[in-house]
Amino acid sequence: MGVSQRAYKIDLILTKPSTMNYKRILLKLSGEALMGEKKFGIDHSRLNQYAKEIKSIVDEGVEVAIVIGGGNIFRGIQATEGGIERVQGDYMGMLATVINSMALQSALEEIDVYTRLQTAIKMEQIAEPYIRRKAVRHLEKGRVVIFGAGTGNPYFTTDTAASLRAIEVEADVILKGTRVDGIYDSDPEKNADAVKYDKISFTEVYEKGLNVMDLTAFTLCNENKLPIVVFDMNTHGNLMKVVCGKEEVGTLVEF
Repeated sequence: MGVSQRAYKIDLILTKPSTMNYKRILLKLSGEALMGEKKFGIDHSRLNQYAKEIKSIVDEGVEVAIVIGGGNIFRGIQATEGGIERVQGDYMGMLATVINSMALQSALEEIDVYTRLQTAIKMEQIAEPYIRRKAVRHLEKGRVVIFGAGTGNPYFTTDTAASLRAIEVEADVILKGTRVDGIYDSDPEKNADAVKYDKISFTEVYEKGLNVMDLTAFTLCNENKLPIVVFDMNTHGNLMKVVCGKEEVGTLVEF
């Protein structure tokens, strides 16, 4: 695609009237989701599926930021079991998120989605350093921005990184893509009688002890009045349905 064609495509994205429920979103994906049917690493069919789902909403003019976990490669919190100190393990986990971020960036660029990868730890040969104003400008230009390496600090999860980045770039919502189609009163994979919530408040989630995000990330969202939608990312078309808001998909956590 030539330079003039690229500019024309970006102009189309910027000028296209949006009928979406959200204008700017932060999509949080777990590293485990990228494993697909594998037990470790990246399932390329799952990766390409996610890329196509993301492209579908970008083509509708939605501004998309993404944070991916690294649990399919390495989890910092598990490192202590093998004798690695927690801080070192957390940094290793951050590098795992960068590997996943680079993989998703490649999958998106393969289908002509303009993408920028920004990392909280400087690694300038492969990514831009995280700069808030630059990230916002990329989003305004219709580019997908992937945030890698968590917050750049140990002891913080990628859920916390997602909450922090969403607040910083002034996203309308965090969309947490999982393999479960929402929030239940108990684990639906273990309890067939688990009841799903269509909507639930931050206070109810806290009082019932439901596992949506870690407490630091969840508190950040609550204090900044940032809604969260938990939905099944593996079902084709679900991401578009959530962003459109025309069908009730997943669970909305609101104030």
